[in-house]
Amino acid sequence: MFPSSSSPIVYGLTLFLPLFLLFIFAPQILPLRYNRQPSLISPQDELDDLRLFNEAVSKATATSRGGSPKTSHLGTINPKPKIAFLFLTNSDLVFAPLWQRFFESPSNDDLFNVYIHVDPSTKISTPEWFIKANFIPAKTTARASPTLISAARRLLANAIIDDPFNLYFALVSQHCIPLHSFKFIYTSLLGNPSSASKAFLTQRSHTSYIEILSEARYLYKRYVARGYGVMLPEVPFEKFRVGSQFFVLAKRHALLVLKDNRLWRKFKLPCLYSDSCFPEEHYFPTLLSMVDPKGSSHYTLMRVNWTDSVNGHPHTYHSPEISPELIHTLRKSSTSSYSYFFARKFSPDCLKPLMEMTKDVVFRD
Repeated sequence: MFPSSSSPIVYGLTLFLPLFLLFIFAPQILPLRYNRQPSLISPQDELDDLRLFNEAVSKATATSRGGSPKTSHLGTINPKPKIAFLFLTNSDLVFAPLWQRFFESPSNDDLFNVYIHVDPSTKISTPEWFIKANFIPAKTTARASPTLISAARRLLANAIIDDPFNLYFALVSQHCIPLHSFKFIYTSLLGNPSSASKAFLTQRSHTSYIEILSEARYLYKRYVARGYGVMLPEVPFEKFRVGSQFFVLAKRHALLVLKDNRLWRKFKLPCLYSDSCFPEEHYFPTLLSMVDPKGSSHYTLMRVNWTDSVNGHPHTYHSPEISPELIHTLRKSSTSSYSYFFARKFSPDCLKPLMEMTKDVVFRD
């Protein structure tokens, strides 16, 4: 029998235990009822995308086995590998004139394609002359939701179906600009165009350029954004990665993305905590890290300034900040010898000063 002096301790523990259990389990119970975000991906959207992805994988497989590649929308087949530029946007492409100048050169005509996914609610006034622009069938997108993953996968699939010689896929946004000439970027990825050949399409050694981070102070918070234990067993915490939303993927990895359904089942789930949920920054790094950890560079070719981010948005450059010195600074990496190819985020008023510097600065490597 306990002495009477222990009774207050027992009573105290009895009162404390329910509070302790509430603290542990409340985040799993209450948010499910009050905070879970609605899903923006309908069953019909899922079915449409699945058909599209299967078609892309099927065509790519037929080509790799020696089948005759389908003629692209250009009407000709060129055996040289190409870079597919994938624009993901929910507003007007204000930097289309800059990209037009980046692409325009008779020698570049057969070395790239452009695909654009525009949110259906957005009105685009992009000039019709935006070079080789191919607007793909698009669906609704929203920030911090899996719809951005779907849109990126949609762009990859359409590019693979359209032209079997698209070998690299560069995902950019309406706020991105190129930091080098097209020739510099193409040569860096694929070598001299004059020596490029059809053999590039069957090589399995091409590297993808995507940021993949296994250590970050917010990593666990993002991992449990859908609820505690929800990502298991497919994605244990030690396999979860974060990284950049924008990337340059080799074709072999683009196909891995389109074939995946196992991880997608987890990443498409609505979040409980919207301030920690950025699926587009988690899905691609996690998938590639798990499936082919040595096949990616683990760094991005997109320069982003996070020093004064606001609500998850990086620093936005404005016209007074544009200068030759800025372009040269944005190209340089502080952690590696490689050069950044692209940069974000730029406001529309930056277009004029950037256009004035294209010949002598931006596209002068």
